[in-house]
Amino acid sequence: MSFINYAAREINCKLVYYGPGLCGKTTNLQHIYSKVEPSTKGKLISLATETERTLFFDFLPLELGSIRGFKTRFHLYTVPGQVFYDASRKLILRGADGVILVADSQIERVEANIESLENLEANLAEQSLKLDRLPFVLQYNKRDLPNVVPVEELQTLLNPNGVPWFEACAKKGTGVFETLKGVAKLVLNELKKKT
Repeated sequence: MSFINYAAREINCKLVYYGPGLCGKTTNLQHIYSKVEPSTKGKLISLATETERTLFFDFLPLELGSIRGFKTRFHLYTVPGQVFYDASRKLILRGADGVILVADSQIERVEANIESLENLEANLAEQSLKLDRLPFVLQYNKRDLPNVVPVEELQTLLNPNGVPWFEACAKKGTGVFETLKGVAKLVLNELKKKT
């Protein structure tokens, strides 16, 4: 649920990177943070306990334009990768304007990707939301590794509704901004419909 700051003339949108442990959610955010113009971003905040970590930062993308004279500011979050931390995942997901599922393309991670997608759908359902009614994209990460599942198979397993998807190698920065722009565009389109 976007928040409008009338004094600053900004629309604040929350984007959540979801996915299994070690799939590249944190790497995506760290890459974005390192490349965004310092004057347009807030601090990178890591909320860490002994066993989990959540990253958060916000930035004001200048090239995406404005909506009715309001600038858009995106707040990016990652969820803990392990389903064990479901309470944290639910809390971070609350109020999301858009979601990116980061899937680990390695063959041995297929089940973890499916479990993460099912967990995402269940957590949204608890908020009376459905994935097909929310700006949502998929990122097939780690495409540079030798033991990856073909994209066609990942599409069958994870993308039955045909949402936008992007191939990536977050460590190298490949596909990271394309994914972010893909979900941001969907979020902005939703905002324009509501204004």
